[in-house]
Amino acid sequence: MSIAGAIMVPHPPLIIPEVGRGKEKEISLTIRAYEEAARQLALWQPESVVVATPHSIMYADYFHISPGEYAEGDFGQFGAENVCIQSNYDTELVEELCRICAAEQFPAGTAGERNPNLDYGTMIPLYFLNKYCHNYKVVRIGISGLSLREHERLGDYIRQAAKKLDRRIAFIASGDLSHRLREDGPYGYHPSGPEYDSKIMKIMGEGAFEQIFDFKEDMLTDAAECGHRTFAMLAGVLRDSKVRAEKLSYEGTFGVGYGVCTFGTAAGDDAASAYRDDYTALAKLSLETYVRSGKKLKLTEELEAKLPEEMLTQRAGAFVSLKKEGKLRGCIGTIQGVQRNLAEEIMENAVSAGVYDPRFAPVVEEELPELVYSVDVLGEAERIAGPEQLDVKRYGVIVTKGYRRGLLLPNLEGIDTVEEQVAIAMQKAGIWDAQGMTLERFEVIRHQ
Repeated sequence: MSIAGAIMVPHPPLIIPEVGRGKEKEISLTIRAYEEAARQLALWQPESVVVATPHSIMYADYFHISPGEYAEGDFGQFGAENVCIQSNYDTELVEELCRICAAEQFPAGTAGERNPNLDYGTMIPLYFLNKYCHNYKVVRIGISGLSLREHERLGDYIRQAAKKLDRRIAFIASGDLSHRLREDGPYGYHPSGPEYDSKIMKIMGEGAFEQIFDFKEDMLTDAAECGHRTFAMLAGVLRDSKVRAEKLSYEGTFGVGYGVCTFGTAAGDDAASAYRDDYTALAKLSLETYVRSGKKLKLTEELEAKLPEEMLTQRAGAFVSLKKEGKLRGCIGTIQGVQRNLAEEIMENAVSAGVYDPRFAPVVEEELPELVYSVDVLGEAERIAGPEQLDVKRYGVIVTKGYRRGLLLPNLEGIDTVEEQVAIAMQKAGIWDAQGMTLERFEVIRHQ
């Protein structure tokens, strides 16, 4: 397993809406890129995420690796104490990394803990990642005053530790770029500021990591950057990987450089491919095509060639559900197939879920990176005598009275009893009296 990929992201606190209170809209490009980077990292399915942060404990001649099993933090220092991040640490990976460093007489370990709380350089990347990924552990590592090559060396030891444990990890290099882009910026203006940002974005966007070490300390100081050492660590982590680098965004709106890049590897691509589902991928493509172009996706021969045969030969009802930040953002479906095949059913219902669900405003392009898709393919409905033949986890329910008909899918979060399931289905149908009402049940195959 080992290295699934890495991302380079900034950590401006105002990017958190509760902190920015509207100012975050001025760096919307960065936010959209952040969402995309987090979504890509989640698709790599890391077992652990290693975060290199310049805002943890920093020593001149020693790398501090956070100890313990658990840590948390909040944005109280920025006026948003209600926004909390909690993480479980990967103690096994920390122990193996410390063992390697000790054997190599390298100055890194868990000694010297001063503040166990998560720093904002760690919390901000995890805030975005937690929208898409939950079942992972964290290793938090601070930078040091040692050379760039020593940071690269620690990155290589991280890679070795992951390989030894057969652990699939992703690496986050958390760091802003220059703080000296404008006179009204936090440290004023210096010509090295924009020069540094231009160079480092080119290097990281191309994955030319060896050039990271060509920067002189004087230039790094004049530019007032804070991420360069985490980038050097990233170079060590990816040392033996064939990397696919992609620059997603760069902004310097507030006099500070914010750059977002992703670095995929073959291991990450394999994990994402295994995770990728053709049904949800088609729903995503259909909605994104419509939102961006105003035109519906066509089922061309080229697209058909990429889909499994059952999607092209089967007809069935299907529901497409959208979630944003864990909350429902749209859900539309059909009880029986009305399109030519299941693929077209999904394509049509994906657009309806995103644009025509009357409970929500239509999805806009800026939201697309934040959406999580699921597709429920319905089996044949069968009539039942009463609620005792239902199972809220296994069966969906259809209630019918006269021309009114309502459906509720099975195994929905927050719906734990058959009584709740039937009541909600009745409410959706506008049925207020169960007398004379018929019940049907069905099973689904859920793709998410």
